[in-house]
This record gives sequence, C-alpha cells and structure tokens, in this order.
Amino acid sequence: MLQSVHPKLPMRNKTITRNYYVDKLGFIDMGTQDYPEYLILEKDEIEIHFFLFKDLNPKENYGMIYIRVVNIEEVYAGFQANNVAIHPNGPLETKPWGMREFSLLDPDNNLLTFGEAV
Repeated sequence: MLQSVHPKLPMRNKTITRNYYVDKLGFIDMGTQDYPEYLILEKDEIEIHFFLFKDLNPKENYGMIYIRVVNIEEVYAGFQANNVAIHPNGPLETKPWGMREFSLLDPDNNLLTFGEAV
C-alpha cells in the first residue's frame, strides 16, 4: 500500500534554499544540519527533500512538483504578502482542466505549481 511521496529536488546552496522555503514560504526545517548535502522541509502535510547539486545550471533545471492545496486564494495571498515572486507565466487562474493554479520558481529554478480543484 502506498502511503505518501516526498519529492527530491536539486539545490545549489543549502542556506539559500532553506531560507527561501522557511522565510518566504513558511516551511519548517526538519533538522538536517548534520547532513550538509541534504535538506528536509515540511509544511502542513507536505514534505520536500533537497539534495546538493553545486554544479546545477538553473537554466537547465527541470525540477518540478505539483502541490494540491485547500483555499488556494489564501495561499496565494499569503505568498504575495510575503513578497514571493509568482512565475510570470503562472499567476492564479482557473485552468481548462478544472484546477485553480499558480506557479513560482525557487532559487534553483525548481517549478512549484499549487492547485485546487474548482
């Protein structure tokens, strides 16, 4: 029986990634300071893992995850209030496939798309 999934995304700098997700997006660091090349962050029911990839070229990074949410307008407004840059091609909108979505890019160009069924 499958129970959960925890995506792993590349990061170039653990401190920059941690600060972005904790300070801007409201995640909690799950205490991976003893592992300099790994980071685990959590928010609500979401857990994202990061692995160090110092040579990552952000322009060639295709890391992406889709996060389902409840009250997407509230999530979107909270990010805007915290000055989180929304992807220029990903503002909050209702998609033809019946999802209300928005997207953002983290410091390593990992694409995070947030969605809620309409």
